[in-house]
Amino acid sequence: MIQILEPGLSTTVQDSGRYGNYHIGMPPSGAMDQYAHKVANYLVGNDEDAATLEMTYAGADMEFTEDTVVAITGAAMSPKLDGDSMPQWTAVQVEAGTVLSCEFATEGVRSYLAVAGGIDVSKIMGSRSTYTLIGIGGHEGRELEEGDELPIGDTDDGTTLVGSQIDDEYVPDYANDNTIRVVMGLCDYRLTDEGKDRFLGTEWKVSDEANRVGYRLDGEDIESMFEEREQPFGAGPDPTNVVDLGYPIGSIQMAGQPIVLMRDAVTGGGYATVGTVISIDRRKLAQARTHRTITFEAVNVDEAVEARAENDEHLEAIRASLSE
Repeated sequence: MIQILEPGLSTTVQDSGRYGNYHIGMPPSGAMDQYAHKVANYLVGNDEDAATLEMTYAGADMEFTEDTVVAITGAAMSPKLDGDSMPQWTAVQVEAGTVLSCEFATEGVRSYLAVAGGIDVSKIMGSRSTYTLIGIGGHEGRELEEGDELPIGDTDDGTTLVGSQIDDEYVPDYANDNTIRVVMGLCDYRLTDEGKDRFLGTEWKVSDEANRVGYRLDGEDIESMFEEREQPFGAGPDPTNVVDLGYPIGSIQMAGQPIVLMRDAVTGGGYATVGTVISIDRRKLAQARTHRTITFEAVNVDEAVEARAENDEHLEAIRASLSE
C-alpha cells in the first residue's frame, strides 16, 4: 500500500486514458503528459498503460508499506526519500516504511510517480484514470486526500531495473520550448486572413484558469479576428458562436479567449474551434506554467504524423535501452 500523508495541490491517479466513449460525452482523461507517464512506467518495468500518480505543481508526501521500486518523471519537484535527495527519471528502490516527499515544481507543472506493479485501483469503463468532473475512476473519483491508501499491483521483480535512468537527450526541456504546433480547422474559415495571422503571431499567456479541462490563454481580442456575418439559425449571437459541433481533444475553442481543450474537456458545444494542437505538443502545453507565453505554429497533418512517429521512436529507444 501507499499511504498519502500530504496530497499536494492536485494529485490524481491516471493511466493512458479512457478511450472509445467520446460519442457518449466521455473524454479520455488520463495523464496530461503522456510521454512522462509512459517513461515512468518503463523505468519500473510496468506496461505503459499502468496507473501512475499525476502531481500538479506541488507534489504529494507518502509512505510505502512494502518494499518496491519507484520512478518520478516530468516536472522537477526535488523528491526526497526520508529526507535524502532522490533523482528523477531514474528507477529507485524504496523500503517499507520509507517516506517520499516532494516540493513545489521549479520547472514544468506535472510530475508522474510510477511504482512497480502500478497503482491498482479498479477500472471504470476500461481505465483507472480519474475524471473528477463526474467523480469516476482513480481513487473514489477524486483528487487524493490525506489518509488515503492506494493498493499496489502484483509484479515479478522490479529490482532488476534499480539504478536505470534515461539519457539526457530524452529528458524534455520544460523551460524553453514555447512553440505549440497546431493543425488549423475545424472552423478557421470564420477567421479573416488578418485574423489568422494575428492568431498565429500573438504571444499568448497561460492564464490562471489552466487545468485538466482546458488551458485558457490571455492575449489579443479574438472577436476582431472573425469575419462579420449574420449568425445562422442555431448559432448564438456572439461572432465566435457556431452551430454546435464536436470538439476534438486539443482543439482551440474561441470563447472570450482561446481555450485549448485538454484531457478532461467537454466533447462538444457552440464555439468555433479554429485549430487543434497536435498530440505531441499537448504534453508541452500541459507542462507550461501559469503566465508563461506560448505561440502557435501552423503545421499540416503529415507534419503532425511525422512528429508523432518521432516521439514513438524516442519511447521505443528508451524501452529498448531498459531491456538490455
